[in-house]
Amino acid sequence: MRRIVLVSGSSNPSLSNKISEFLDVPLVNPQLRKFANGEIFCEIEKNVRGADVFLIQSLSAPVNDNLMETLIMIDALKRASAASITAVLPHYGYSRQDRKASPRTPISAKLVADVITVAGANRVITMDLHAGQIQGFFNIPFDNIFASPVILNYIQKNIKSDNLVLVSPDAGGVERCRWYGKKLHTDIAMIDKRRTGPNVAKAMNIVGDVKGKDVIIVDDMIDTAGTLVEAATTLKKHGAGKIYSFATHGVFSGPAAERIGTSEDLEAVIVTDTIPLSENCQKVDKIKVLSTAEILSKAIHRTFNHDSVSSLFI
Repeated sequence: MRRIVLVSGSSNPSLSNKISEFLDVPLVNPQLRKFANGEIFCEIEKNVRGADVFLIQSLSAPVNDNLMETLIMIDALKRASAASITAVLPHYGYSRQDRKASPRTPISAKLVADVITVAGANRVITMDLHAGQIQGFFNIPFDNIFASPVILNYIQKNIKSDNLVLVSPDAGGVERCRWYGKKLHTDIAMIDKRRTGPNVAKAMNIVGDVKGKDVIIVDDMIDTAGTLVEAATTLKKHGAGKIYSFATHGVFSGPAAERIGTSEDLEAVIVTDTIPLSENCQKVDKIKVLSTAEILSKAIHRTFNHDSVSSLFI
């Protein structure tokens, strides 16, 4: 008889617990500890022989520790004779390094795909990949789950505006913006920006009409919030009304909390719980968090039962 086992890494225990509650499946918390020299040790204290295991772990900060922890847990599960191991990675680290942007640079997203596969994962489930082509880096089944139903539901219930426009912070996010625009029956616009260095971008022009309209900026992730704050300032200069920001992954590294908290142009920044908020971000009233536990639970349940996952979004 097939059985499901949920295993939680240390990076996002809150999300793991919520998924466990939705599925009504007990959560296994492996014994994870570090030796004096920083090496990670893992012991799975429950029998997983013959079980279909779903390992929940966000590859968020500290990214390298969480990635290594994931690989070690997968190896432990494989050696414990699990029937299958599905790595549920709500946030896929290194996803921005998906191509050679300049000579003599790595494609780290591909490297991460290789080590996860070699470690012993049989399938990967993640949420809102930064670059869709990363799916092609894997030679095992891969499901890219979308947070859009959660975000769309929040917008429809909480943002009341008869004059709304959706804005993509760059050209790469226009397709995402267009999807929301169709669902909300609104126009879309785009910010033309120039990246002058890592985590440094300058908003240049607005493609589209935002004057006198309330704006929703839609992106897949917010890192240092420099691009977001710059975009909000530019939109205000072009006559925009209230400005909201939605993103799946709240990376919020470096000065992000301070930038968002002190911004006079942003009404609210809404992200999901694929990455847990730092203490600094928890103190910022403008930052709100939506839960992806239900939709990830449904994806896990359907994967276990060999049902369609894509039908969640149709």
